[in-house]
Order: sequence, then C-alpha cells, then structure tokens
Amino acid sequence: MTHSRTVSRRTFSLGAFAGAAALAGCANGIGNNNDQRIDARVDQTLNYMFSRYPGTVTLREKSAGMLVMPVVTEAGLGLGGSYGRGALRVNDITVDYYSTTSASAGFQIGAQQYAHVLFFMTEDALVEFRRSAGWAAGADIEYAIQDQGQNVRAETTTSLAPIIAAVFGQAGFRVGATLEGSKYSRIIP
Repeated sequence: MTHSRTVSRRTFSLGAFAGAAALAGCANGIGNNNDQRIDARVDQTLNYMFSRYPGTVTLREKSAGMLVMPVVTEAGLGLGGSYGRGALRVNDITVDYYSTTSASAGFQIGAQQYAHVLFFMTEDALVEFRRSAGWAAGADIEYAIQDQGQNVRAETTTSLAPIIAAVFGQAGFRVGATLEGSKYSRIIP
C-alpha cells in the first residue's frame, strides 16, 4: 500500500511538472504581435516627447541608446507597485524589449500612469544595462524632466551623468513619479 502511494505521488508530481512546462511554453510570446504593439507605442511616445520637449532631441543625438517605457501604471493603497513594458533602441532600432516593476510600502494612496525614457549617455552605461540580469534604477539617474509641463533643463544636455531620465505625460492623482527602485528585466513580448 505504501508503494502505490509513492508511485502515485511520483506520477502526480511528474504530471504536474509536465503540465506546468507545457503551459509555460504556451506563454512565451512567440507567434504574437506584442512586439509590434510595443514598437508602435514607443514610436508614439518618442514623437510626443520630441515635439513637447524639443531639448530631448539633443539627448537622443548624444546618447548611446534609449530605453522607452510608453506606459507605466503605478498604484498604491498602503502597499504599492508599478508595471510597464517598453523597448531598448540603439541607433533608432529596437534591439530588446524590457519590463519595469517596482514595489513600495508606506503612506500612499492613488494611481497614475506616465511614460519615461532613459538615455544611456555612455557606451559603458548601455553595456552594463544590457549585460545585467535585472537592472535596478538608483540615485545615480539624473532627471531631465520629472513633472508635467517642465522644460528640459539646459544643464542636462551637457551633463556628464551616464544615465538621464525623462518622466512625462503623467495622468492620475498620485503625487510625483520617480524611477528609483524600479527594476528592469529583458522580456520576450
């Protein structure tokens, strides 16, 4: 009787593992058009940013690459989090797709959506970002635009910072947007 339970558990475990592997294979993104959707949103976001904040064109020209997150949704009620998907562009060509996530705790209430672009101003910063398994934004990011309606600061275009962020297009009733603590991971859309 003990032997039949062991075989049954083993069979169940193998069946569950095979089922999970089959389901994971179905959700790998191959054969869908999510990449085209992301690229279309990235194009729209860049067109909006370049027309609304002309100083960002100079940043694009000087950068080694740009990570564009067209829509990041952030919400919190005590505990909060954010999620968005976008594309890494090098020489105006999409080379990879990324997601961004963050979690926070503390006094907070509300929700907002915003777009952001990270300009990698040095080749080393871009290489470090691409080689990392999961890159976390820290205090070393300089913000060119952080609130709706701001212009690009003049000193930003001559900055020596390796990464410059533009956060714009905020909608919702949560105060401010920061990228500090956001984690970026490569995805297959």
